[in-house]
Amino acid sequence: TQNPIEQEGTYPLPEAQLDRFFFKLHVGYSGRSQLMEIIDKTTSGKTPDVHRVLDTEKIIAYQNVVREVEISNEVQDYAVRIVLATHPDEQLATPQVKSFLRFGASPRAAQTLVLAGKVNALLERRTEVSIEDIRKVVLPALRHRCILNFEAEAEAVSCDDILTSLIETLPTAT
Repeated sequence: TQNPIEQEGTYPLPEAQLDRFFFKLHVGYSGRSQLMEIIDKTTSGKTPDVHRVLDTEKIIAYQNVVREVEISNEVQDYAVRIVLATHPDEQLATPQVKSFLRFGASPRAAQTLVLAGKVNALLERRTEVSIEDIRKVVLPALRHRCILNFEAEAEAVSCDDILTSLIETLPTAT
């Protein structure tokens, strides 16, 4: 995990290591009731009731189920075009990408988009990935894989800003 508040004495991960994380999620602060529950569970003398939920075989079986979810060539091509559109030198790159990104997403990002899209389809009780499944996972799958240039940082432009604009403008079909 990364905590943006506690950066003193730490160094940012290199791009190659960031690319190995499947998702980057933004988690907000706990609310009053959640914080009360955290305190109750972590400062009392109660021993937590811990039990195994999944074993190795089940995890592998679930991974295999995800990989079996269908994805059409059209939807897969959309995921690929999103990744390519993050590359400043690509024809698909938006003016914002060309102005503010130093490096775009890698092939691993395309794999992540497809796998996360498959998981999203399953969570919505479907066996085929839709364009919307891909769109829903773009930010957590790519926000840590797009490297901003100095101009973006100076103008307070985030990867989320660029990616949101990109998926709003990139046609879903070629």
